[in-house]
Amino acid sequence: MPTKRTAAGPDGTDHEVAPVVDAAKAARFDTVEDYREAIARIRPAAEAYYAGDDLAMDDATYDALLARISATERAEPGWVEAGTPTAAVGAGIAGGDVEHSTPMLSLDNVFDADELRTWAARLDRVLGHPVHGYTVEPKIDGMAVAARYVDGRLRGLATRGDGRAGEDVTTQARLVAGLPAALTGPATVEVRGEVFMTDADFARANELRVAHGGRPFANPRSAAAGTLRAQDRAYDAPLSFLAYAVHDLPGGEGLTHTAAMAAIADLGVATTAGSPAGMPQCATIDDLLAAIAALGAARGTLGFDIDGAVVKADDPADRDRAGSSSRAPRWAIAHKFPADTRTSRLAAIEVQVGRTGVITPVAVLDPVQVGGVIVTSATLHNFDDLVRRDVRVGDTVFVRRAGEVIPEITGAKLDERPADAQPFTPPEDCPRCHGEIDRSQKRWRCVQGRACGAGESLAYFAARDSMDIEGLGDKVIAGLVAAGLVTDPADLYDLDAEALAKLERLGRTSATKLVANIEASKTQPLSRVLTGLGVRMTGRSMSRRLARHFGSMPALTAATVEQLQEVEAVGPERAATIAAELIELAPVIAKLTERGVNMTEPGAPGLAAPADAPPGTAATPSLPLRGEDGKPLTVVVTGSVPGLTRNEGNEAVEHLGGRSSGSVSARTDLVVVGAGAGSKAAKAEELGVRVMPSERFADLLAAHNAGESPTLAAYLD
Repeated sequence: MPTKRTAAGPDGTDHEVAPVVDAAKAARFDTVEDYREAIARIRPAAEAYYAGDDLAMDDATYDALLARISATERAEPGWVEAGTPTAAVGAGIAGGDVEHSTPMLSLDNVFDADELRTWAARLDRVLGHPVHGYTVEPKIDGMAVAARYVDGRLRGLATRGDGRAGEDVTTQARLVAGLPAALTGPATVEVRGEVFMTDADFARANELRVAHGGRPFANPRSAAAGTLRAQDRAYDAPLSFLAYAVHDLPGGEGLTHTAAMAAIADLGVATTAGSPAGMPQCATIDDLLAAIAALGAARGTLGFDIDGAVVKADDPADRDRAGSSSRAPRWAIAHKFPADTRTSRLAAIEVQVGRTGVITPVAVLDPVQVGGVIVTSATLHNFDDLVRRDVRVGDTVFVRRAGEVIPEITGAKLDERPADAQPFTPPEDCPRCHGEIDRSQKRWRCVQGRACGAGESLAYFAARDSMDIEGLGDKVIAGLVAAGLVTDPADLYDLDAEALAKLERLGRTSATKLVANIEASKTQPLSRVLTGLGVRMTGRSMSRRLARHFGSMPALTAATVEQLQEVEAVGPERAATIAAELIELAPVIAKLTERGVNMTEPGAPGLAAPADAPPGTAATPSLPLRGEDGKPLTVVVTGSVPGLTRNEGNEAVEHLGGRSSGSVSARTDLVVVGAGAGSKAAKAEELGVRVMPSERFADLLAAHNAGESPTLAAYLD
């Protein structure tokens, strides 16, 4: 079994967190009784999954249980029960009245690069030669169907069912975008693919369901499957379709999979190849891995849920030669991504007030791994949505990463609700300032708006590690807010001595000095501005990285989520949060810019030289803490540096092009040692890491700031 992990929960104690499923390493059950109990557990979950009911078991738990059943059956073939879910598609699930022309098989799974390489090598051995190319498609988390066209008209639509026969859902085909009632030509053909809900479909479906007295759907897959099978609903929810296979295509003999998909696209059917994910063609296993990685990175931008990538042999001769088992083709495999729907206990519901006064309920969860990320909190959207979903503290809830970024609660397992669970009571007044709440819109807001949290945001903006505005303490800030003179940081730059002198305990002299300090802060670098704005999931170090990477505020605010991920230590979740924060802060950023606050980072790569610089002046001075390959050197500062605080020492490292680190290892390039240095200096000597006295580091910094181009080597002597 994979090693389990722990994470701190809401109560501060460690909780065990299940790992991402790795089927190849799953442990078998020790006894036949445990195996049979697992079969009994998974059958109703499989039935709910294939039938399209709400989830009975989260994705990762289902995958892990199925993997253990499979491992047990390999080790103990004598234990295998008839109808095991590993033996056939939808084992134990009722079929239907529509028999498929050929079985609708499932796919075997792999979970990492090594398993994919093993599968590809096995396929090469079966074929007796290397595969003649692969394709990569999104593994859509929907409901598999077969659509039969006769003379270009849609005559039947059936679910996968048990793989041999499915349920007739032809009457619902009218709801499915991408599956036309008539082709562009009079072809008789069978198209197979997935019916699913896009993010927009899902939002609309929940609006309709709630409006008609129902509970919101737990997830897009169950919403799509339930809608496709529903016969007597009072409303029609939208559905979408993408084809991934075609049978009996006229003139299709000998066509590659790529060509066959192009042919049915020409007939007017939506295909995976034409989706935002595309269908890359790959010649080698390395090409495959790159395409899968790219699909995984784009997972949150597609507009619909996928849970992996499907790899297929493109050449029909290769597919014919490889053949299929009773359950899955040997020429195709699903590379599963980490499951993005899990269950966890709802430990608490907190109410947060944003910087604009928006009041939001937030779920506090026992740690759970969702989509490869450990999640301890999730959005509950708004209070109306919370009341509709009726999730309660103590509930076992479904947690989903919406768009692969922001975790959300989609519902609760009502059959596991504690007997003493109480409905959540929304706040009567603002939790922060205790003022009135504007409930006129879905997103509740404190009537004071930005003024509600002005004190906290102003104090953070003025702090020493931010804009370093001396004299702007808590009492002065409280007076400014109470007098209505300031509601956001940009308002500070409109103050004059006369207005300040009217505040209690602030005379004319102090007011004049404070105005001068505020004015002087306009020259602070972009990294300090970002720190002062309090962009969530950043902090001092990350603000410096962002500032140095983009160089200016306009470049940063124009960056996409993908471009933000180019910055060291910025993953998908952090990138999305930063992007959303910058959009929310746009009005304040615009006001700061209008008032002359600096929005560039001195020495950042790509910045143009000042307009008044002498001819020939370089746009970017040389950075002494960059390696020969241009990458930042990892530098640890231990002890004091003359003229700098500890934070300023780390800031100086990044100003000089390096990467500040708090620990010494074999990967450390340089350790700056000053007075009061501790064990880090000894460890550097033990590991043979280069050491620089803090005085020499201060000299290096001064030379760089003077516009010289000092080299690290010159200051290591």
